[in-house]
Amino acid sequence: EEGSHRRGTKKGGMITMPFIFSNEVCDKLAVVGFGANMLSYLTTQLHMPLTKAANTLTNFSGTASLTPLLGAFIADAYAGRFWTISIASIICAVGMSLLTLSAVLPQLRPPPCKGDQVCQEASGGQLAVLYMALLLGALGSGGIRPCVVAFGADQFDANDPKQSTRTWKYFNWYYFVMGVSMLLAVTVLVYIQDNMGWGWGLGIPTILMFLSVITLIGGYRLYRMMDPAGSPFTRLLQVCVASFRKRRVAMVTDSSVLYESEELDALISLDGKLVHTNHVKFLDKAAIVTPEDDVKSPNLWRLNTVHRVEELKTVIRMGPIWASGILLYTAYAQQHTFSLQQAKTVDRHLGRSFQIPGASMSVFTMTAMLLTIAAYDRLLVPVARRFTGLDRGISFLKRMGIGYFISILATLVAGFVEVKRKHYAKAHGLLDSPHAMIPMSVFWLMPQYALHGIAEAFMAIGHLEFFYDQAPESMRSSATALFWTSISAGNYLSTFMVTLVHKYSAGPDGSNWLPDRNLNRGKLEYFYWLLTLLQALNLVYYVCVAKFYTMKPVQVRGVEAVNVTGDKDNDKAAVELAKV
Repeated sequence: EEGSHRRGTKKGGMITMPFIFSNEVCDKLAVVGFGANMLSYLTTQLHMPLTKAANTLTNFSGTASLTPLLGAFIADAYAGRFWTISIASIICAVGMSLLTLSAVLPQLRPPPCKGDQVCQEASGGQLAVLYMALLLGALGSGGIRPCVVAFGADQFDANDPKQSTRTWKYFNWYYFVMGVSMLLAVTVLVYIQDNMGWGWGLGIPTILMFLSVITLIGGYRLYRMMDPAGSPFTRLLQVCVASFRKRRVAMVTDSSVLYESEELDALISLDGKLVHTNHVKFLDKAAIVTPEDDVKSPNLWRLNTVHRVEELKTVIRMGPIWASGILLYTAYAQQHTFSLQQAKTVDRHLGRSFQIPGASMSVFTMTAMLLTIAAYDRLLVPVARRFTGLDRGISFLKRMGIGYFISILATLVAGFVEVKRKHYAKAHGLLDSPHAMIPMSVFWLMPQYALHGIAEAFMAIGHLEFFYDQAPESMRSSATALFWTSISAGNYLSTFMVTLVHKYSAGPDGSNWLPDRNLNRGKLEYFYWLLTLLQALNLVYYVCVAKFYTMKPVQVRGVEAVNVTGDKDNDKAAVELAKV
């Protein structure tokens, strides 16, 4: 445990949740309120072309989802999760303050344009301020995202029967609280940005970011905080080097002679020890004792324990499942770029006076996600539990598969809605009027947003559960970072696809699937259907890798070891020992 927070003292549990969830509410209100309307800020205030603004936004989202690898490394190896979250929140707040200044000070943005005149794009210096603010925000997010989920789950002791069953519920309710915060951000804060100005619209999230630090620190004495156990990446590298150095050593037939040391693994196996499996057997050579090895004080670049070898095997087994999530996040990213642009061209009025802000369209995503989470937790889980015998109702792998299928429907529907939108534009002679309002209700777009929300409730939470549950316990921040890196890869893939499609769909007459100035003359539906096809192929891939995935085998302390042969029946028996 960290500092005076020793294992065995009454720390953690439900009493810490108000502080952690309050921090999450403030953080998500700030970050989502900051980014939900960013496309509008880039195009209307900095006068960026649409595809450049969309790529800037997805590049930022990709970077902000990649930096969690750095934050997780720092948390797991040196600082611990609590201090990583606290310091990262301050860095994020500084970046947000800088962007707020760019919205308030006229010299930090180009002059406004009127009517149909050509707008002056932001200068290099003005863009430098923007990119610096976004970079600080991405670095801050890198410390918050991988740690806050794992930090909350750490408050429940896996070895305490009264608390261990609450972990999967925690993931559902964490995502529910996050969803409520995002819902408020895309309604209240976006409305402020559109109607009270960007100074207030960006200033309020900045204040909330500082408040998130205060709420987190407020529960300091109550938290169950785990000691950093050294760099997990170094341990993985040591296994690779040791197995390579012993590549000519003969493989042993009896796994019981492989090197083990409870003392050496004490800090990285508090909840249980990983037992030997027959996957990637070449790595077992790192645990073979040779005459040159000192078992009392081993050189870890030559000799590693079975537990450490199995850590690397576990990460390797998780890889294909991780990769399957990339395309879903690529599809999801379109809500904040092209779907938003669709929404801005149609009738968003509710009554005579109120108009839904374009960036608030994700309210349909958030609402659908929240309703799905609540229905899943209260209705589906109790029913499914009777048939499966699992506390969580259905396995996270099945949950993810359902999400993938629904995401396919989302992009398929989005393509047909775009056809409908352009049909309305043509019928009213508005194909060449990109700024005119097409007399089509914005509620035509609701199904695609709602389906993305339902898909996220199944897939994203299942993905998060998978990484936390299946990762070695000393690598849970790093494993949660993998969740964010799949989002990062999805955003970068979106940028790559948009760039390629924009380049190679351009015709000699100026036509393009994804035009910069006039979406009415584009073929956005083709882009959506391309995503649909790729997601369908991805679902086939996922079903294959999920079918052959083997759960993490763990031996709880005090339970006789089980020799796992690599087949699913024996591996499941080992998993039953752990129930983690």
